[in-house]
Amino acid sequence: MPKNKSHKASLKRIRITRTGMVKHNRSFGKHLRSHKSSKRLRRLRTDKFMSNPEAKRLEKLLFRRLRGRDQARAVLKRNPNPEQRKKMQAEKRAAAKAAAAKLAATAKP
Repeated sequence: MPKNKSHKASLKRIRITRTGMVKHNRSFGKHLRSHKSSKRLRRLRTDKFMSNPEAKRLEKLLFRRLRGRDQARAVLKRNPNPEQRKKMQAEKRAAAKAAAAKLAATAKP
């Protein structure tokens, strides 16, 4: 089965932040500014993150999960730092030893 390819035109126009939000440039804000009001230009400068429904639509083009503006940061699954990783591995080893000892104890009688 062939690999899924991400939409290259979309990738050239957006930036995905570390938290999974989609940053983009607004339309109508780059040239021919002289006839536009300053209020309109200020509005075009603000809020350059995609809303949740737009980010969801973009997920299908990029074949990856995105967060969107309305989703909480707690939803994100973060990779553990090295100290947390060592602690998790030690807990996993201890649980495996305990399970092996319990199995050995039940197998002896």
